[in-house]
Amino acid sequence: MSHSLKEIIKQVFFNTVAKNKALLLHEAGKINGFMALLMKHRNTQYTWTKEEKKLLRTYLWHLSSYIPALIIFCLPGGSLLFPLLAEILDRRKNKRASIEQEINRKDNNSPGGKS
Repeated sequence: MSHSLKEIIKQVFFNTVAKNKALLLHEAGKINGFMALLMKHRNTQYTWTKEEKKLLRTYLWHLSSYIPALIIFCLPGGSLLFPLLAEILDRRKNKRASIEQEINRKDNNSPGGKS
């Protein structure tokens, strides 16, 4: 089975963060505005400004004292991984998937496809 390098890196990163997801969510919940800012791109499709990226790095620097693997976000280019972290930490991911399945089911059952 052949995987692209991108997929392999994503899986290794996902496994590392997922192991500490509960702790990360608990500590992130103590930082006012962190989760909303991290989910900005995921929820609105708007990209982060330079100031927002700097703020996210500051938050992640603090969180890296609990989970050292998060230090990668503070390195140059680390902001490229923000969307991946948002995907891993998205508490609504399962809810979103079920909503999309429901929409697809309704579309497939309606006459002529989409209504």
